[in-house]
Amino acid sequence: MNGTTIDILTGQRTHERLRLALHELARRQAAGEIQTPTVTALCELAKVSRNTFYRYHRDLLYDLAKLQRRQISSRRSTNGNDMSLRGENATLHDQLAKLAALVDHYYVAWKETRSLLDRRERELSELHRTASNKVVGLK
Repeated sequence: MNGTTIDILTGQRTHERLRLALHELARRQAAGEIQTPTVTALCELAKVSRNTFYRYHRDLLYDLAKLQRRQISSRRSTNGNDMSLRGENATLHDQLAKLAALVDHYYVAWKETRSLLDRRERELSELHRTASNKVVGLK
């Protein structure tokens, strides 16, 4: 680890650590140390999980994409179709993040409901076991 990496990890909030890691990746790209910065490299440098990055810090994804395009544009020029596909891709990524959050929400709700149902079944079983089996006549 170099000095910059150590500075990134010293008690900064997650978003700030990601922002500093992004600047470090830009520096490394400019110095020719890396070809194209990736989300994995960014998350490893900031000591943040990819899930946390995609769920809570998607705004930095745009900045990372700019760094990546910097490398791509040096190899070839982009046309209008590429840009429209990138916009569509960004929209789909946003929708995917929202769907993942919904899946998490419904999974937790299912687990809670399942737990409640299991508890009710145990209570009912206990009542059946302890209840008397006498026949009661109706008058």
